[in-house]
Amino acid sequence: MTLGEMSKPPPVVRGHSYAQDYELSFADRFGNWLSAVQMRRTLGSFAGLDVADVGCGYHATFSRSIRERVRSLTLVDVALADDLKSDARIRTLEGALPAVIDDIEDHSLDLALCVNVLEHLTEPQLALQGLRRILRPGGVCFLNVPSWSGKVVLETLAFRLNLAPRDEMDDHKNYYDRKDLWRLVVASGFRPSNIVCRSHKFGLNTFAVCRNG
Repeated sequence: MTLGEMSKPPPVVRGHSYAQDYELSFADRFGNWLSAVQMRRTLGSFAGLDVADVGCGYHATFSRSIRERVRSLTLVDVALADDLKSDARIRTLEGALPAVIDDIEDHSLDLALCVNVLEHLTEPQLALQGLRRILRPGGVCFLNVPSWSGKVVLETLAFRLNLAPRDEMDDHKNYYDRKDLWRLVVASGFRPSNIVCRSHKFGLNTFAVCRNG
C-alpha cells in the first residue's frame, strides 16, 4: 500500500434512502414532478419493458406510477419501503451503490433509471459502468443530476431557508453541467453517438439519455 493510498479517506457509505425518515417539502415534490415529466416526455411508453430504478428512493414514487405497465421492475436503494419488498411483481435490492448493482444480471434490462443519484456517489463512473453492463444492446440509461446552477438554489433551500433536507445537500459529492456529465458517461463506456445531454428544470438540472450499443 502506498502512502497516498494510506492517506486516502475511506468512502462514505450512505446509510439511508431518499425520503426514508422525513416528509418531502413542496420544493422536493415539485422537483420530482419536473423530473417525472421529463422522463415521460423523453422515454415515451414504458409498456413491456424490463426496468430498473437505481437509487429509487425509499418510496420509489416514480416507479410506483409505471409498475402496472412494465414487464418487470427492479428497485435498488439502501433501504426500501416494506410494501415494495412484499410486492411479488417487484424485485427489490437493498445495499450501497455502486456495489449493489453487481446483483443484477448482465444484459437483462431495457431501461435503467438513475435520477438524482450520481451526485451522491464517490465513484459515479463505477456505477455507470454497472448500469451499462446490465443493459441489453439498444437499452437506455436515463440519468438526472443537479447542475452547478442548481447547487446555488439547492443549498439556499437547504441551508438558509430550511425548505429542503440539509443532510441530502451535505451528502453531495459533485454537480454536473452538460460537459461534465457527457465526459463521465463517455468514460464509463457509452459511445458519444449514443448520448444526448440536455439542461432542464430552468437550467438547475442536467439529464442524459445514453443508449447501449
